[in-house]
Amino acid sequence: MKSAIYPGSFDPITYGHIDIITRSAKIFDNLTVAVLNNRAKHSLFSVDERVNMIKDAVKDIHNISVVSYEGLLVNYAREVGANVIIRGLRAVTDFEYELQMSQTNAKLSDGDIETIFLNTDLRYAYLSSSTVREVASFGGDISKFVTKEVAELVYNKYKK
Repeated sequence: MKSAIYPGSFDPITYGHIDIITRSAKIFDNLTVAVLNNRAKHSLFSVDERVNMIKDAVKDIHNISVVSYEGLLVNYAREVGANVIIRGLRAVTDFEYELQMSQTNAKLSDGDIETIFLNTDLRYAYLSSSTVREVASFGGDISKFVTKEVAELVYNKYKK
């Protein structure tokens, strides 16, 4: 069985993320969506909230598990039996950083873990979680960026 891991902060999950998850789940037998618990980064949502948002957004896809992790991605990938890391590319500007990370992960895993890049659907090439947060913080409409349920959670965070 082929297993992959799709890591990220997903703060919040967007339609772009859901697109990458859906397409990856068609390619691999098992897909782990891994939410990074980065204590150094200030997130809008807690790691548990992000895990629950993702679980809700992909509940109809049955070969997916959604978990949180800390530490080195390659170590966690080994833990869950994934030998492929999935990364989405929105634009050329993403490529340089992602290439460096994939080469680092290959070195750290002694070449046992590959990285596969999926181009983001053109409908979402401009979209990022930080864009969603910024638009929502000013009361803008984020319904074209995230699911209805996620939009409600985001707006509630900014009302507090």
